[in-house]
Amino acid sequence: MITGNALAIIGAAIAALAGIGSGLGVGIAGQAASGVLAEDPKKFGRTLLMQALPGTQGIYGLLMAFLIFARVGFFQGAMDVSPEQGWIILASGIPVGLIGVWSGVGQGKAAAAGIMLMGKRPDQMAKGIIYAAMVETYAIFGLLISILILFNSGV
Repeated sequence: MITGNALAIIGAAIAALAGIGSGLGVGIAGQAASGVLAEDPKKFGRTLLMQALPGTQGIYGLLMAFLIFARVGFFQGAMDVSPEQGWIILASGIPVGLIGVWSGVGQGKAAAAGIMLMGKRPDQMAKGIIYAAMVETYAIFGLLISILILFNSGV
């Protein structure tokens, strides 16, 4: 039988999966940025800013994993989670983890398009940021749902 403690740790691990989306998204944006820099190396700072945008999903997943660990006493070595609570805590990691994977990739693609836009029309950088930031909204929603589930888990 799986314990509540194990379920809680699995929930934290699922939340941390959001880092996969960030890694992929930052990589996608970095590829586009390298192409722009091949034409104009002076645009490094601007392309770096755009490339960093998809990195937030990983931060949200890490934050959620830390919140889970803090709630269940992981850092103090005093975990005592019932199986019922463990399932709820596991469920709390799912929204931020899964939404983070897909939104990180989507934001990377939007940021890559913004980087290419900026490469041709530097005065349009703000519009590229706005497009990429629209995807961020859903990552924030996933984090909010995860936090609400965790804080109402009874732990």
